[in-house]
Amino acid sequence: DENTYFLDAFEALGVTEKQREEIPNTQPTTAFCALMREAADTRNYAAIVAVLLVAEWLYLDWATRTPRPMPENFVHAEWIRLHDFPEFHERIAFLREELNRVGPSQREVAGDFFHRAVEIELAFFDASYAHPLTGEE
Repeated sequence: DENTYFLDAFEALGVTEKQREEIPNTQPTTAFCALMREAADTRNYAAIVAVLLVAEWLYLDWATRTPRPMPENFVHAEWIRLHDFPEFHERIAFLREELNRVGPSQREVAGDFFHRAVEIELAFFDASYAHPLTGEE
């Protein structure tokens, strides 16, 4: 569903395939991709769950705080729908339970990955205020 959403959203926003290929990732996007790879490379369950939880829980929180009725704009309404449905709530609850289960015995690793993911997510959203091609605010 998410892949289809992004393709449809790009079309609705007039973002061409060429632009998607040529516009470079922001530094925070590159950092988050690297953090996800690093967590996966550790083969440490607590590290992986910590990174996933930060990314997914944030979206659940935003989607559930959105005023209703849904926005008329497809790009906004569909993003909310993708992050506020029963199975997504269950997925986040599972990740929280898992981190609570394995995190205490892996406190240093889980905490490190969790905190770095939070810092990168904040930088990601701060960067969204800059023009994607010039970096100007």
